[in-house]
Amino acid sequence: MPRRSILSAAERESLLALPDTKDELIRHYTFSESDLSIIRQRRGPANRLGFAVQLCYLRFPGVILGADEPPFPPLLRLVANQLKVGIESWDEYGQREQTRREHLVELQTVFGFQPFTIGHYRQAVQLLTELAMQTDKGIVLARALIEHLRRQSVIVPALNAVERASAEAITRANRRLYDALAEPLTDVHRRRLDDLLKRRDNGKTTWLAWLRQSPVKPNSRHMLEHIERLKAWQALDLPSGIERLVHQNRLLKIAREGGQMTPADLAKFEPQRRYATLVALAIEGMATVTDEIIDLHDRILGKLFNAAKNKHQQQFQASGKAINAKVRLFGRIGQALIEAKQAGRDPFAAIEAVMSWDAFAESVTEAQRLAQPEDFDFLHRIGESYATLRRYAPEFLDVLKLRAAPAAKDVLDAIEVLRSMNSDNARKVPTDAPTEFIKPRWQKLVMTDTGIDRRYYELCALSELKNALRSGDIWVQGSRQFKDFEDYLVPPAKFASLKQASELPLAVATDCDQYLHDRLTLLETQLATVNRMALANELPDAIITESGLKITPLDAAVPDTAQALIDQTAMILPHVKITELLLEVDEWTGFTRHFAHLKSGDLAKDKNLLLTTILADAINLGLTKMAESCPGTTYAKLAWLQAWHIRDETYGAALAELVNAQFRHPFAEHWGDGTTSSSDGQNFRTGSKAESTGHINPKYGSSPGRTFYTHISDQYAPFHTKVVNVGVRDSTYVLDGLLYHESDLRIEEHYTDTAGFTDHVFALMHLLGFRFAPRIRDLGDTKLYIPKGDATYEALKPMIGGTLNIKHVRAHWDEILRMATSIKQGTATASLMLRKLGSYPRQNGLAVALRELGRIERTLFILDWLQSVELRRRVHAGLNKGEARNALARAVFFNRLGEIRDRSFEQQRYRASGLNLVTAAIVLWNTGHCCK
Repeated sequence: MPRRSILSAAERESLLALPDTKDELIRHYTFSESDLSIIRQRRGPANRLGFAVQLCYLRFPGVILGADEPPFPPLLRLVANQLKVGIESWDEYGQREQTRREHLVELQTVFGFQPFTIGHYRQAVQLLTELAMQTDKGIVLARALIEHLRRQSVIVPALNAVERASAEAITRANRRLYDALAEPLTDVHRRRLDDLLKRRDNGKTTWLAWLRQSPVKPNSRHMLEHIERLKAWQALDLPSGIERLVHQNRLLKIAREGGQMTPADLAKFEPQRRYATLVALAIEGMATVTDEIIDLHDRILGKLFNAAKNKHQQQFQASGKAINAKVRLFGRIGQALIEAKQAGRDPFAAIEAVMSWDAFAESVTEAQRLAQPEDFDFLHRIGESYATLRRYAPEFLDVLKLRAAPAAKDVLDAIEVLRSMNSDNARKVPTDAPTEFIKPRWQKLVMTDTGIDRRYYELCALSELKNALRSGDIWVQGSRQFKDFEDYLVPPAKFASLKQASELPLAVATDCDQYLHDRLTLLETQLATVNRMALANELPDAIITESGLKITPLDAAVPDTAQALIDQTAMILPHVKITELLLEVDEWTGFTRHFAHLKSGDLAKDKNLLLTTILADAINLGLTKMAESCPGTTYAKLAWLQAWHIRDETYGAALAELVNAQFRHPFAEHWGDGTTSSSDGQNFRTGSKAESTGHINPKYGSSPGRTFYTHISDQYAPFHTKVVNVGVRDSTYVLDGLLYHESDLRIEEHYTDTAGFTDHVFALMHLLGFRFAPRIRDLGDTKLYIPKGDATYEALKPMIGGTLNIKHVRAHWDEILRMATSIKQGTATASLMLRKLGSYPRQNGLAVALRELGRIERTLFILDWLQSVELRRRVHAGLNKGEARNALARAVFFNRLGEIRDRSFEQQRYRASGLNLVTAAIVLWNTGHCCK
């Protein structure tokens, strides 16, 4: 029977922890009349109190109170108050050990409590094995077992027995998982999987290592190489549906463990485990490579469009002198013609008076050569890059298994035409090829007098394919990021069941009529109020005129004298090394215990070495340089720790520990109560090997980079961070941090700058229970939307952009609720859904309906903003805290010129997570020492 430890000391303590809030104490330990009747049958106040206290412990947490163990004081007081006896009676109880035993026997008889037997143990292992097929987290299994025992009125045994049952269930589940993945394999499958562990023909790497490599640059050569990887994965020809035989969580865990193993280690596994691990690696590898190929295509097209646009602008600028000369020349000719007509002279003679006829004809030819398309579009220059796409397009289209929704059927039909042309080596596009997908911008280029232009037809189809993949109208079998939109949502039957039972996890009324009545009534009231205040010039520090809105900037909320106090406080704080700071914070919180071994769950034996590895991420030094900087440390030791102890979930759990410590620290209450937060993106340039992984955003200059998008509480604790592309709007990731952080913070109000808001975000924020308060730049240009009706708001006319289309909301109400429910339950991430919605065609019903819902909430927010200076100050202060945190992060992340130089996205995530963890530790350390 397994004996390994799967629970930490803190987890063991939490399993049988007593309630620590008044509400929970009342819920667990309030007696019914029947209970009191039985309790009152005991003789004397001491026996009644002791009998009742034992009953409480048996019910929750489900254990027998030890003979020498004093009861929890709040519990004792609550029980004594209900029985109307003094708590001092406890001291008299149980002076005879026999009394305790008799009471315990009677409690089991009267209330049906059962001792834990070997039969219960076997049943527990069987029950937990089913759960362990979904997760191998010991604490989850142990909690589930204890909850089950409480429901069955079985007395919870010693935690060693609980842990032993959980560990045995994990072992059994692992065997079943390995069998489930390995049994469907034929001998041919097994031989192909074993071949992955052999070296390639070049002898440098194994096939498995080559297949798991990421693309180096977004160009056709690396695209073709990555397509070869996908073909190699597909050549395994694994049994259909094998990925659905086990739970996704366990499949990912097996793949992650296998990814940390060397081929030699994998080869030593017993066959079932080896083949199961290789299958998991293949399933995940295929999905990863598929997504990376689609991302490469997206980025290559983006580069080509940017290059065409830049060349168009450069040529226009280079032709500026010649264009100016031609304009001046034709101005002179035009003036000559006007004067000739007025005087009745020969117009041709007038032209020749300015320049010879041959020179005039030549200048017209030159002007035609200089002229740009009528709409001044650069799209025609994309054709110059056609050869780049043609190098990989046939293979790209051939290797992807595409499916389409009705809205994108024409695009998929065009892709089929291109596939057919590629296989037949045909050059001419068939006359019956689909053309409905061609946008007006492409029409003149694709549809020519001689028929369909092959070049622009293919370019247009590939561009529309990119857009349809982004929106989800076209999806790819085997992909993770580009699945069918329906696959991301809660199944319709489950959603209908939740709605029928009024169990949707949303913060609003789920009846459409009630919701709209409440929100529109509030909107009309607020519009009338602000209109009246604007007419009377009563808006605080704001005025609305015919030219628009003007808001007086806020005065400094912090007095000038505060800087002196800040300087004085900084001098008082002790000066420590960052290594000493981390060790001290770990003594306070024990956050390093969360960096458990991926396979065994054991803690790192050398805490200093673990912190050194984390610090290598945080200060952007990297493992090689860190090993060189630390005597007695080697790269191999640090790399092993990072491979087995540091990953996304361990960083997340450790960060939550620090944020919770900050949240509960009494001194942190001076800054806030932990119910408000802000988020902002911080750009870091990508350099060296990582340069090709970065994206360019003109907002940050012409250098490629990555954004670390971070959420920070009003107590300065950074509770979530995510690595994102600089070209994606910040608003896409606002909800992720609020929904998926692991801390105890209960955020109610959230602030962002202008880049953090869209109407879709406003809508989802309200549906999911958050008050959204962005600081919108040029607020006067952000329009209000009003309900249809006879009401007029004269003072607000300059700001009103139109009326709300409530019909769309009613028509798609259930779709909106289903999507919000899916986001709340984690079936799909908020950022993924927002990206899909943002990429939808404008006429998409769900996107339009959610936008209308967001317009209601955005209008309500703007009306609040106009009325409340306090709201403006609150948002301003919250965003300033984010700026302060960003300054700290920039200072910590100082090595390598503050550039990201890791090509792997996983390593980039570790950099961001390490940085966030260390800044959180610094914030907590400052808090702890400020209070002294």
